[in-house]
Amino acid sequence: MLEKAQLHEILEACLSSGGDHAEIFEERKVTHQYSLLNGKVDNANSGMIYGAGIRIFHGNESVYGYSNDTSMENMMHMAEKLAQSFEGERKEITFELKEVVYENKHPIKIDPENVSSDKKIELARKASLAAMNYDEVIKKVMASYLDEKQEVAISNTEGKYIRDTRIRTRLAVQAIAMEGDKMETGFYGPGASKGLEFYDEIDVEEAGREAARIAKTMLFADECPSGTMPVIIDNGFGGVIFHEACGHALEASAVAKGQSVFCGKLNEKIANEKVSAVDDGTIPNAWGSANIDDEGNFTKRNLLIEKGILKGYMVDSLNGRRMNMPSTSSSRRQSYKYETTSRMTNTFILPGEDELEDMIKDTAYGLYCKSMSGGSVNPSTGDFNFAVQEGYLIRDGKIVKPVKGASLIGNGAETLLKIDRVGKNLSRAQGMCGASSGSIPTDVGQPAIRVSSMIVGGRE
Repeated sequence: MLEKAQLHEILEACLSSGGDHAEIFEERKVTHQYSLLNGKVDNANSGMIYGAGIRIFHGNESVYGYSNDTSMENMMHMAEKLAQSFEGERKEITFELKEVVYENKHPIKIDPENVSSDKKIELARKASLAAMNYDEVIKKVMASYLDEKQEVAISNTEGKYIRDTRIRTRLAVQAIAMEGDKMETGFYGPGASKGLEFYDEIDVEEAGREAARIAKTMLFADECPSGTMPVIIDNGFGGVIFHEACGHALEASAVAKGQSVFCGKLNEKIANEKVSAVDDGTIPNAWGSANIDDEGNFTKRNLLIEKGILKGYMVDSLNGRRMNMPSTSSSRRQSYKYETTSRMTNTFILPGEDELEDMIKDTAYGLYCKSMSGGSVNPSTGDFNFAVQEGYLIRDGKIVKPVKGASLIGNGAETLLKIDRVGKNLSRAQGMCGASSGSIPTDVGQPAIRVSSMIVGGRE
């Protein structure tokens, strides 16, 4: 990383033509990924990226540049070139870089860089073999192991200099079940901001069996009937609907531009009173957690919805200027190649007072979504369409059979108001979220919820 004296000189150059704030983001990230097909290594990829980005604010506007050449000559050239984006005289801004020292809230026990590739591959192989041996209908299993170590340093013209080291690992298993011309898949992918001790805490073979169980269950499931009906969405990755259909619309990157259905609705009712939700980047060692955001602010637990009332947005510093709101430490990016903006960390609906069994018992006819898959959403309207990975038909208050091919179609704002039950069984699951500042690790989550009425796509 650059020395503080060098950073100070570069930041000074950023302010030469009227900029009122400048920031340097330095990054070094090492990754190891191993992919296996039916228990055999199919791909091995290790790499390192290193570079830095410079951002300058001029009022509510910004300019950003990056390079993997962090020599003093190149960084000064980039700073001076970026500064030319604005026309004006230098403002009287003086600063002295002082390093912020803090306690690491996400310590690890076993650094992945100190563990052999053979041991990492063996973890994925155990999961793969467990899935393959689950049942004869499992014909193909793709398993992967990932770890990354990201070191960042952030400095700015407010005098801040702060560093963070983020270590993450994840196991992902996809099983494919086949019989005749029928084929179904199952996926399971636990991860955390931890080192190799994570694999002492989870059962990798059980992860493989879970992916296989889902695939086999859906292989022999009937087609899901279509129609409008009550829908129960279970915990964990069920929270992807809230993340996509509501969470993105609460990010300042959408709100500041007037591209969110929740613009101007602070302290108004936007959900059923049973619904409360947070975005919490402070959860120790969670997949989406970090000590600081990518602007160098300590992460927070941000209350988004409280008993149905909209209480806050997720705000980065630039969009905070545009909205006249302070940062909520919600600025994130994939790497130095992306200008940072407001993003989610670990976003989830808080537990309520209902029992999943009672939700099912009180549903005469409907769909139970045990786990969700991917989908799409329009943040400006909130309209969404999500696939159900594992679903079951409910009739007369009982689960009667598994069903496949189901999709949930609706609108995020309308769905929040239709949630009439919120369970106690809060759980989070891991995923990757893509947006303008790249792909970042995030937790989604919720307890089981019931939506009183949703459009279910299936077979008529």
